[in-house]
This record gives sequence, structure tokens and C-alpha cells, in this order.
Amino acid sequence: MSAIILFDGECHFCDKSVQFIIQRDPRSRFQFASLQSDKGRELLLQYNIPDDTDSLVLIQDGKAHLESTAALSISRHLKGMWKLAYILILIPRPLRNGFYRWFAANRYKWFGRKEDTCPIPTPDVRKRFL
Repeated sequence: MSAIILFDGECHFCDKSVQFIIQRDPRSRFQFASLQSDKGRELLLQYNIPDDTDSLVLIQDGKAHLESTAALSISRHLKGMWKLAYILILIPRPLRNGFYRWFAANRYKWFGRKEDTCPIPTPDVRKRFL
């Protein structure tokens, strides 16, 4: 099963999250594209994702998952104890997403925006970006 993670390419926290996922995804299950990229915009249209979406999206099994459901579904496939975070899916979605939206609304303030330059990934990592 391959899945695509769309992320905010301007968000420092989001970029670090992608690096975190890559390090804990030994099967290379996930591919990545920034929301701002041509491929990201194409996928947003293809899956009828709202235009104002500015954080994590998981496209898996022909469906788009947003907000906390996306984050928790990703954790389910990571190596180590991160799989256990998926149990939080039992919390009602409005509560989970309320916390998620609060965090997302403050991420630039807490972590900042990415600078114009970024490290060049290795060829193995580069091929996972769409």
C-alpha cells in the first residue's frame, strides 16, 4: 500500500514532520508533495479537498484524510511506539480536530516558516517526493 502525504511546504514544523516520518517509514510506504506544488494542487482538486486546507492531508486507498485523522492514520504505519498513537482515534473527531486546528493555527508562531533554502535530500529520499 502506497500513500501520499500532502504538507505545508512553508511550515518549518511540517517540514520536520516529513523528515520524522521518513526516518520511521522503513518500507517507504509514504510519498510526499507540498500543498503549494503543482502535484499538490492537482491532488487537492482530484480529491475535492477544500481550498482553504493548509496543513496535513493523507491520501490513502482512494480517500483523502484530513486533520487529526490524517495524522493518526500516518502514525499507525510508523515503526516503533508511534503506532500506539492511533488509539487516539477513539476520541471523538470534533475534540481531536479542535485540538488539531488550534495547534495548526499556531504552528507558524511557535515554529516559524521555512527559509528559502532547504537541505538537498539523498536520492533515496528525493524519489519519494512527487
